[in-house]
Amino acid sequence: MAQQETDSIIGARAIDTAASVRTGERSAHEVVTAHLDRIAQVNPAVNALLDVQPDTALAQAAAIDAMPPEVRSRLPLAGLPVAVKDLIPARGFRYTQGSPIFADRVASSDHVVVERMRAAGAVIVGKSNTPEFGLGSHTFNSVTGVTRNPYDLAKTAGGSSGGAAAALASGMLPIADGSDTGGSLRNPASFNNVVGMRPSLGAVPNHPSGYGFGTLSVKGPMARCVADVRLLFDVIAGRHPLDPLSADTLPGPEGAGPAAVWSPERGMGIRAAWTPDFGGEISVSAEVLSVLSPAIDRLAAAGFRMESGHPDLGGAREAFRTLRGLQMFNNLAPLARDHADQMKEDALWNAQVGQEVTGAQASEAMATQSRVFQRMAEFLGDVDILLTPTCQVAPFDVHERYPRSIDGRVLDDYLEWMTLPSIITLTGHPAISIPAGFTESGLPVGLQVVGRYRDDRTLLAMAQVVEAVVGSGHVGPTADLSMVHDRFPTIR
Repeated sequence: MAQQETDSIIGARAIDTAASVRTGERSAHEVVTAHLDRIAQVNPAVNALLDVQPDTALAQAAAIDAMPPEVRSRLPLAGLPVAVKDLIPARGFRYTQGSPIFADRVASSDHVVVERMRAAGAVIVGKSNTPEFGLGSHTFNSVTGVTRNPYDLAKTAGGSSGGAAAALASGMLPIADGSDTGGSLRNPASFNNVVGMRPSLGAVPNHPSGYGFGTLSVKGPMARCVADVRLLFDVIAGRHPLDPLSADTLPGPEGAGPAAVWSPERGMGIRAAWTPDFGGEISVSAEVLSVLSPAIDRLAAAGFRMESGHPDLGGAREAFRTLRGLQMFNNLAPLARDHADQMKEDALWNAQVGQEVTGAQASEAMATQSRVFQRMAEFLGDVDILLTPTCQVAPFDVHERYPRSIDGRVLDDYLEWMTLPSIITLTGHPAISIPAGFTESGLPVGLQVVGRYRDDRTLLAMAQVVEAVVGSGHVGPTADLSMVHDRFPTIR
């Protein structure tokens, strides 16, 4: 395929590409071939994807092209290539979870998210890279190595959905799935200038899962624009009988898009509260705030009814850590008993933290979660959305395990630099990261938009208006993605 044609396909919105395949204007074979060409060009440098299977992908594309037009016309994701995050199974593809324990495992069945994407016409091309067991917001592991940031290959792509975000940013995929416990959809979205959405608890089902009543981890969509995120969300969301917490979300505002409800010409009228740091409780770098403060001013000038303020989420940091510890103990302790020599220190530490949680701590954490949910819900009864930085820092050096300090303030451990997205997690409310600009050195910065519980589609509509005012997702990487770097650098 000619380079100009490849660039045209990979530069298009997913929603437009799928529409062109549904109508027969473009074939699924063309779409998949263009993305496979792009993967071959840039994945050696970015290292975002693993187990890419071109023959399998092209066979799926051929099956879509052979469908009767009336069948193909009903596929929302017709011909769109997807690489499934390597924390969940996709039939016929490796399922390593970034761990040497499972380095050669191949999945025999699909996660429900994969089932729904396949049924909607998506083409599975491979898996996206993740940290070992999804731990930490820096994507590196001893199986497939480190994923680099397409905007600066010397920087991290974030995590744990770092492979997905980097693949989107570099044009290897038009849409991607991911998961989020303490920010793993939102952090890499911010770091890679793409859109990542953490849905409301239960909006997207999680099956199979060995921790079905857990309240922290969710699956969700990523893409280069909000419209494409909504496209994927509408496919993967909805109740599933084998997920006890899954539920249908509200239908959202009427009309084909946000302009049907809000527009600059009509004054928008969206009521938005902005907090840079929850009243000084959370350290956020001046570098990040220097990008977001002008973005907030632009929203006010565009007609958003802006105010300063935030809900009282006191105790959320500690409660998140306690409940996360219990989840990690469930997931990792059995492996640690038999395979400790094959697990990195972070994984072993997480299992140990969970083991040490007392009954009193667990009880208090659950009570705190109830309180902060109610406080967020009450706060969002007076405003439509809450705006915060997505991340407390900009993308950092790929050799650094995690930021040890923020503007001179030393951090306690590898979780503290992700406090801001993790306390939003504890509330259960939906949140989305919108690209909002770049630092002086050209690194992406995201703005987090939090909406009402299980009113995810209204949040998406409002986020699309935010994107129209401050979005920087149209600015692609300028780094030389032909420069291949060490996949297994020393991580300090």
